[in-house]
Amino acid sequence: MGDDRTRDLKVKEEGDDLNLYDTDMLLRAIAEGTYGFVGADLSALTREAAMKALRRYLPKINLNEEIPAELLDEMIVLRADFEEAMREIEPSAMREVIVEIPHVTWDDVGGLDAVRQELKEVIEWPLKNPQKFERMGITPPRGILLYGPPGTGKTLLAKAAANESNANFISVSGPQLLSKWLGDSEKAIRETFKKAKQVAPAIIFFDELDAIAPYRGTDSSRVTDRVLNQLLTEMDGLQTLRDVIVVAATNRPDIVDPALIRSGRFDRLVYAGVTTKLGREEILRIHTRKMPLSGVNLSELAEMTDGYVGSDLEALCRESAMLAMREGIEYVELRHFEEAIQKIRPTVSPDLTDHYQRVQEKFKGGSPAKKESSSYIGYR
Repeated sequence: MGDDRTRDLKVKEEGDDLNLYDTDMLLRAIAEGTYGFVGADLSALTREAAMKALRRYLPKINLNEEIPAELLDEMIVLRADFEEAMREIEPSAMREVIVEIPHVTWDDVGGLDAVRQELKEVIEWPLKNPQKFERMGITPPRGILLYGPPGTGKTLLAKAAANESNANFISVSGPQLLSKWLGDSEKAIRETFKKAKQVAPAIIFFDELDAIAPYRGTDSSRVTDRVLNQLLTEMDGLQTLRDVIVVAATNRPDIVDPALIRSGRFDRLVYAGVTTKLGREEILRIHTRKMPLSGVNLSELAEMTDGYVGSDLEALCRESAMLAMREGIEYVELRHFEEAIQKIRPTVSPDLTDHYQRVQEKFKGGSPAKKESSSYIGYR
């Protein structure tokens, strides 16, 4: 896709008679940052960049006289002109859908090393090096289902994967997608996939997948059945595409319809569970890297927070800092964390951990044979 945009930019450059500094290198750099731009967008971008450049030379120009030839030869369009123009020229494919390029990196995700590595292999590798998969004669997964307890960083993982893959990120909230009006939810699904293809490479992220794709027949209004059927149709249509990947997250994998969890759809199931002591220490380090600490041993703190997930640890660090601020002191001390621990309790109980371990065992062979009892998970 970047090569196509580079060729388009070269055409626009020749057509607009621009004098570009280090042309090829500049065009490659601009092409990398113009996700979702079509030919008309690129044409508008080059015109705007030229106008930005022209404004830099206005002090040297007498508007009542012809521009001297030597000044025309001197005038060049810089990368800064393009970058400024890109703040004003919006790609047409992105105007009716919320598309973002996340700024989260793998370094912002603490713990879960095995999960990060798996997502690199099934998302980052196929999007950045598809030719390697072709050479090996294999097709990468088109759908990845992230499941696990609440607060373990599933959304953060998906955003990091999109950023590291240089892909656009389209986030869809399951509950918000549902509409009481006939056909609206299915249309939203179709439009989401349509836009993803237009702004490819792209990752579509469905949060709370269980809200829109529970076992068929469980919704008396049949809305989720229609949405599920539309989702199945769209995912089957991705088989010929290599630059759109669907990632979904759920806390309730046991109630997701089995039709989604098979080869060609969500054929890679990734468990994001409670992290280890070392992982907790890494997460604590991320959330305290800009925090002035005094006498705080993060390794000891990680030992004290067994059962805490990423969102718990983030809340713990925030509460500790607030306690120090209330006292009017400049540093956050261990006693602040100890006091905060009394307020911020772990989200995941031992019973909940056992439940997910049973679900994980059932998923090892594909979709579960039957719905798991929801005695331990009565919330989203």
